[in-house]
Formats: sequence, C-alpha cells, structure tokens
Amino acid sequence: MCVNYLAIPKQTLLSHFEAAPPDEDWPAEVWQDYQAPILVAGDIARQAIVANYGFLPQRKLPKDTRYSTMNARAETIGELKSYRGAWRNSQLCLVPMLGFFEPCYESGKAVRHQISLASGEPFAVAGIWRTWEEENDQLSYSFTQITINADNHPLMKRMHKPNDEMRSLVIIPECDYDAWLDCKNPELARAFLKHLPAEQMQTAENPIQRTPPKTGHLFEES
Repeated sequence: MCVNYLAIPKQTLLSHFEAAPPDEDWPAEVWQDYQAPILVAGDIARQAIVANYGFLPQRKLPKDTRYSTMNARAETIGELKSYRGAWRNSQLCLVPMLGFFEPCYESGKAVRHQISLASGEPFAVAGIWRTWEEENDQLSYSFTQITINADNHPLMKRMHKPNDEMRSLVIIPECDYDAWLDCKNPELARAFLKHLPAEQMQTAENPIQRTPPKTGHLFEES
C-alpha cells in the first residue's frame, strides 16, 4: 500500500482545489509522520489544514512502539479502534497530491512506480482525519488514506508482490470533492470508495527517492 506520495505546491491549493493555503510549509515528498496538507469541510468552503501523515503519530505512541496508520482498509475502517471514531463521526478528508508511489514486481524485483492521472493534473484521494490536544492547549491534526481491494483493477493489480492482496488508494473525482467532504453518513460514504477507471490513470518508473523513509519495524492494523 502507499507509504509515500508527492504533495502539491502551496499555490495549487487555491488554484486547483479552491482552498486558501495554510501558513505552514510542507515537503515535496511525504512519508510517515511528515506534515502535509489535507482538505476538510469548512463552514462555508473547503478548508486546508496541515496534518501528520499517519493517523497515530509516532510521538503519541508508547516508546519503542510503531504502528503503520498511513493507510486504512475500507473493509475494516468502521471496526478498528484506531479509525472507527473518526469514520463513524464522518471526519472525512481529501489528500491532495501529484502522484503516489507503489512497488511493481513485474521485472522480478521491486521497482518503484509513480501513479498519477493521465491528464497530469493534481488529484485528491479519500481519507479520514482527527484532532489531538497538545500540551500548549493547541490542536494538531493527523490523517490516514483509505484503501480498497485492487485485485481486478487493470493498473493497480500490477503493483505489490505477486502473492499479496493488491490494494489501491481511492481517487475521488473532482466533481465529487464536496459531496465526499460533506457526507455525514458513513454507510453512504462507502459509495465513494471505488476505483477510478484505469484509462484515466498512468504509471511510470520512478526509482529515485528524494527523501529516505524512516526506519524501524511497522505494525499495521488490518
């Protein structure tokens, strides 16, 4: 499943996603526990906030414990302790990006591929978010991306190890951005969790990692 992606430039939040950019900065390529922008429903318009990539930030976990909460499976998102509160409370978000990365094993070894839109435009994937109370009485935010089974998707079934279940992020069509963010019924929200047609997507080898991932064993909730 996706563990890193290309975040959008700050100016694209306004020009493409119609949301005022926050004051904070973020890196071009995002990994676990990096800060990145997400879109949430505001009182009048979409709101962009900067949040931690990973629903349970490492700094909030017991010492020497690491959980991979960068991706939440759609099938269990309403039952797992980590996610069920946000899901049942319809704390839905969009994660804007230029592309995300997956390993392809068609050559016999893992080759990093970038997945993006065939149009080359920015896009957004489905996620959920939550708040954290900090010691200074301020709030911080975190998010996870939602994944679905991709065993039968023409493009995404090519990613990951041959004997593993194939998974994919959920790309939300631009016309559904506000409907997704404003949805208040978690069961109705499931109707948005479907694949974008493969002909609207593209993939290309991208072996260069500009930022090394954080090390350590990760335990993933499934």
